[in-house]
Amino acid sequence: MSDLHLTPSPHAAEPPQLARRLGHAGLIPFVLGALLVWLVAHNPDAHAFVTLALAGYAATIVAFLGGVHWGLAMRVDGPGPRSFRWAMVPPLVAWLGVIMPAYAGLALLGAMLIVCYVVDRRLYVVNGQAHWLTLRFRLTLVASLACFFGAAGT
Repeated sequence: MSDLHLTPSPHAAEPPQLARRLGHAGLIPFVLGALLVWLVAHNPDAHAFVTLALAGYAATIVAFLGGVHWGLAMRVDGPGPRSFRWAMVPPLVAWLGVIMPAYAGLALLGAMLIVCYVVDRRLYVVNGQAHWLTLRFRLTLVASLACFFGAAGT
């Protein structure tokens, strides 16, 4: 693979192609999980497993979004302690979303995906990462809707 697929120029209009592909592939567990919540609703054991799997995956992604800010804050020219503090919020909320009943936890995780995007709208621009926002919006839209759809199926 050439570097064109991996590293954008400093003034890139969009993220690297590999990142876009992986980001879209990362939606598969969200969509599949939300559909399975409804398809196995008649089987209590399978339903509990699927809702936990969807919540666990959503929590992992929410925590990852916090980790992005931890990474940005670690740069020498990073935004400072504020980013470190924000970076801790998504994993804590994600943990709560997993331990809550599925109907509430999935709704919380869907809402947190949106909150992370809203925060990123400001912080990505400040950190020179605005070219990621279109992809982040698309991924957030599908992932949060999947969480809400899954919560409605519990």
